[in-house]
Amino acid sequence: MDHEAQLADLRTQLAGVAMVRRTDCLDACERANVIVVQPSAEGRKAGGRPVWLGQVNDPDAAADIATWVKDGGPGLAEAPDILDLYTFSPSRRVRHELDD
Repeated sequence: MDHEAQLADLRTQLAGVAMVRRTDCLDACERANVIVVQPSAEGRKAGGRPVWLGQVNDPDAAADIATWVKDGGPGLAEAPDILDLYTFSPSRRVRHELDD
């Protein structure tokens, strides 16, 4: 898996639509690559919550995520069913930090 290429590809696909940030640790190393899709302000108002996706090592999965984000993401657009294979819940500590 070329992590840098995946990051560059996501940034290119989502340019002008969403910010793609990189971090070293999300406390889920066993699920690398981890992508967290945060809802937009509008998505959060509609009930959207962050969606954690793990083991995103397939270019097609990353493309599905980018398409979902372009369509509105959490709270505004239904995630493709295939992403259910990647979805997981982070630890309570991490969830608490995100909700603050």
